[in-house]
Amino acid sequence: MKVSSAVLFLFTFWSLEWEPVLPDSIIHIGAIFDESAKKDDEVFRMAVADLNLNNEILETEKITVSVEFVDANNPFQAVQEACELMNRGILALVSSIGCMSAGSLQSLADAMHIPHLFIQRAPTGTPRSSCPPTSRAQPDDYTLFVRPPVYLNDVIFQVVMEYTWQKFIIFYDTDYDIRGIENFLDQTSQQGMDVSLQKVESNINMMITGMFRTMRVEELHRYRDTLRRAVLFMSPATAKAFITEVVETNLVAFDCHWIIINEEISDMDVQELVMKSIGRLTLVRQTFPLPQNSSQRCVRNNHRINTSLCDPKDPKAQMLEITNRYIYDTVLLLANTFHRKLEDRKWHSMASLSCIRKGSKPWQGGKSMLDTVKKGGVSGLTSFLEFNDNGINPNIYFEILGTNYGEDRGRGVSRLATWDPIHGLNGTLTDRKLENNMRGVVLRVVTVLEEPFVMVSENVLGKPKKYQGFSIDVLDALANYLGFKYEIYVAPDHKYGSQQADGTWNGLIGELVFKRADVGLSALTITPERESVVDFTTRYMDYSVGVLLRKAERTVDMFACLAPFDLSLWACIAGTVILVGTLVYLLNWLNPPRLPMGSVSSTTLYNSMWFVYGSFVQQGGEVPYTTLATRMMMGVWWLFALIVISSYTANLAAFLTISRIENSIQSLQDLAKQTDLPYGTVLDSAVYDQVRSKSLNPFERDPMYSQMWRMINRTGGAENNVEESKEGIRKVKYGRFAFVWDAAVLEYVAINDEDCSLYTVSNNVADRGYGIAMQHGSPYRDIFSQRILELQQNGDMDILKLKWWPRDSPCDLYSPVGTRKNGSALDIHSFAGVFFVLAAGVVLSCLIATVETWWTRRKGSRVPSKETQADGPSVRQDEPCHEPQTDIMLTLRPSSNHLSPACCATPLDSKLRHTFAIPSRTVFCQH
Repeated sequence: MKVSSAVLFLFTFWSLEWEPVLPDSIIHIGAIFDESAKKDDEVFRMAVADLNLNNEILETEKITVSVEFVDANNPFQAVQEACELMNRGILALVSSIGCMSAGSLQSLADAMHIPHLFIQRAPTGTPRSSCPPTSRAQPDDYTLFVRPPVYLNDVIFQVVMEYTWQKFIIFYDTDYDIRGIENFLDQTSQQGMDVSLQKVESNINMMITGMFRTMRVEELHRYRDTLRRAVLFMSPATAKAFITEVVETNLVAFDCHWIIINEEISDMDVQELVMKSIGRLTLVRQTFPLPQNSSQRCVRNNHRINTSLCDPKDPKAQMLEITNRYIYDTVLLLANTFHRKLEDRKWHSMASLSCIRKGSKPWQGGKSMLDTVKKGGVSGLTSFLEFNDNGINPNIYFEILGTNYGEDRGRGVSRLATWDPIHGLNGTLTDRKLENNMRGVVLRVVTVLEEPFVMVSENVLGKPKKYQGFSIDVLDALANYLGFKYEIYVAPDHKYGSQQADGTWNGLIGELVFKRADVGLSALTITPERESVVDFTTRYMDYSVGVLLRKAERTVDMFACLAPFDLSLWACIAGTVILVGTLVYLLNWLNPPRLPMGSVSSTTLYNSMWFVYGSFVQQGGEVPYTTLATRMMMGVWWLFALIVISSYTANLAAFLTISRIENSIQSLQDLAKQTDLPYGTVLDSAVYDQVRSKSLNPFERDPMYSQMWRMINRTGGAENNVEESKEGIRKVKYGRFAFVWDAAVLEYVAINDEDCSLYTVSNNVADRGYGIAMQHGSPYRDIFSQRILELQQNGDMDILKLKWWPRDSPCDLYSPVGTRKNGSALDIHSFAGVFFVLAAGVVLSCLIATVETWWTRRKGSRVPSKETQADGPSVRQDEPCHEPQTDIMLTLRPSSNHLSPACCATPLDSKLRHTFAIPSRTVFCQH
C-alpha cells in the first residue's frame, strides 16, 4: 500500500478533552502514565523530540503523541483513557503504570488489536513484585512486557548461598508486596535456613521506640544478634531512614552485614547508604552495561541520544529512574518499527476505533504492526531492548556492590560480582572478615616474566624457582606486612591475556578467570577490558607507552663552522663582497677623490676589494674614500656586515654547544611520521590493543596512532610484531627496528645495556597504571590496595623503584647518540673545519709568496729601456732599481739631477699631475 503524507484516519469525538493530531503526520502514539510519575512524561516527550530531529530514521515523517494520566489504583480510568486514545487513532499504546491497571489494558489491547508496550512501575521506588498473569501467555498477545521479569528471588538466593548464611532477617516496607518473595522463602526453607520477616512501618522512629519499650533485655540481645545478618526489601529512601535509626540506637555493630536489594538504586543512593551504615554493606541493583568508550555512550547505531540522559556525569542522567530509561528505548523501538514498515511499503493507516459501540471491529493493521515490533530490537539507555516469542524482554543484568567491615563511614564501594539469567553469578562472594592479618593464608600467584618486574633469580634443578624483580619486591612488602605466603608460577602460554573469539581469556587473565590462581602479578596494566572480568588493586606504578631504539653512530662534520649558514647564503655573501668592492672602485673611478698632500694610498680595484673584505670581517681598511657616494655605500655595507657577523656568531655558538642529530626520533610523533625504520610491538598485548583502538575507533581516533597502526598491522601484523618482548628488544639491538612497549620495561633495558647503545622515547602522559589482578569479587583486593597506598605515602614504593631504575646510571637513556650525561666541552672535531681553512690559507699564502718572489726577480732582471733613460733623470749604474714586492708609498719631491739610492725616477702622468696640482718639473720615487 502506498502511503501519502495526508491524514488517513477520521476523528471520533466522544470526549471533551482531546489532543488533535497534526494534519501532516501519519504516526501517532498514545501513552498512559501514572499521575505521580511526571518524569515519565518528560522523558517520553524528549524521546519523541530527539527522533523527530533524526532524519535518518523517519526521514520527513514526524511522530505525534497523546498522553493521559491516570490513578495507579483505578483500572476503570485507565481503560476509559485508553479508549479515548484509540478513538483518536493510534499506532501503539505505551503505558507506565502498576499491575492493577495493566491487566485491564492488556485485555483491551487484545480486543482492539493495538500493540501495547507495558512498562511496569513500582510505587515510590519499592522493589517490584511480579504482576499476576491475567491469562496464559500466548504468542499473539498484543501486550509486550518492556521491563524484564522480576528476578530478585533468584539473585538474592544465590547471594545468600554464596555468603553461606544460615540465619538472617528480612525487612520490607509497607509498599512492598510480600507475595513477591514467596519463591525465595520456599528455597531458603528447603536449605534449612532460619529466616525471619519483619515489616518496617512508615514511622520508623516510633517502631524502634516501641521495640525498646516492649522487649526485655534478654530479648533485645537476641534481636541484636539477629540483626547481624539482614536483607532489606525496601525503597532507598526507607532504607536510609531505617539504617540511620538502628545505627543511632546501637542495635547494630561494626560486625554486621546487611544486604539491600532493589532494582532502583542510584549512585547517589549508594553513597548515602554507605555513609549512614556501619559494618559491611552489600547492594544488589539492576545495571545497564555501557560502551567502554565514553564517546559512544550517546550514540546508538543511527541515533544520538540526548546528552542529558546518556552522560553518567550529567545530574539529570544520574536522577533517571529505570522506567524512564525503558520509556525512551520504547519510543526508539517504535520509531525503528515505523521506519521498517515505511520501507517495506506495508503501512497500515491509523483507524478511529470505538470501544463502546457494539460490533466494533479491531484494527486490521494491528497484527502486522505487532509482528514488526517483536522482530525488532534497539540499543539504547537499557543496553538492548528486544522481545522473545512470548513478548517478554529477556535482557536484564544485576551488579552486586559491597564494602568491607568497618566503623568508618567513608569506606569505598567496589563491584563484587554480576548476575544475569543466562550465566548466573559471575564473581566470588565471601563473608569472611579480613583485617590487617592474613596469617595462614597461602595465595597462588600467576605471573609472566618481564624485566625488571618479574625475573628468575635462581633455577636449580629439582627445586622451586626463585623470582626477583620490582613486582616481586612489592608482593614481598605486602606479604611481610599482612602475613600471608604465596606460591608463584608462570602462565602456561607466557601471555598477559586477551579475549579470544569465543569470549574466553587466555594467559595470566585466563588463569584468574578460571579460578586457577588467586593473584596475577607482572607488568600488568589496568585496562577496561581486563577490569570487566577480574579485579585490580590500586595502581602501584604509572604506565605509559614507550619506544626502544638503537643510538645512532655519531658522525664528525669537519665544517661545522659553516653550519650556521646555508651554502646558498655563503655564495650570496661572497658575491656581495665582490659586487660591493667593484661598485666602490667604479664610484671612485667616476668621481676620483681629492687626496691630501702626503697621501700615498691608491684606489685600485685590488685595494677596493681588500678594503670591502677587511671591513666585512671587522678588520678595517687602508684606502680613504672621501666622496659622498662612496661613504654612503660603505655605511650601508658596514651595517650589512654587522648584522651578518652578529647572526653568524650567535648561530655558531648554538651549533657548537648543542648536539644536533639529523633525522633522529625523539617522540612518538616522529616515529609515526617516518616509514624508513620499521617498528612493532607484541601481538595481542595491551599496547597492541591500545594502538588498534585509537586507530580504528571513530570516536577516539588519533592521527598519530592511525599512522602507527598502518606500520604495526602491515601484512596482518606478522611482519613487524613479535611474540615476546625479549624478541623485540633483540631486534632493536642487532638490527634496524624500533620496539613499542611499556616505557618502564624499556627504560630498564636501556639502563642496563652493556655498551649503552639503546635509548628510549616515551609518552609523558600516564593514562593508566600497573596493578595487581585478582579474581572477580576477591576479598583481598581492598586490603592490598590499602597497603599499597601506605607504601606510596611513606616513600617505601619510591625506594623499591630506585633499586631497579637508579638515577645514577652511566647510560643516558634519552639521548639518541652516545653522549655523556654531564655535558661535554667543545672538542677538536667541532673546530676541524676552522683549522683546515687556516691550513689552506697558510699553504696558499706560501704558494703566492713563492710566485711573487719569482715574478719580482724575473722582472727585476730586465734592462731599462732607452726611452726611459732618455726621458727620465739619470740613475747610477751601480745602484739597480727594483720594484717593491709589497704595496708602494708615493712620495713627491722636486726633481734633481740625481736620485737617492734604490729609487727610480719616473715621469708623472699628466692626469696625476692635474689631480694633485704637482709642478711639471716634479718627479716621484718609489720606496
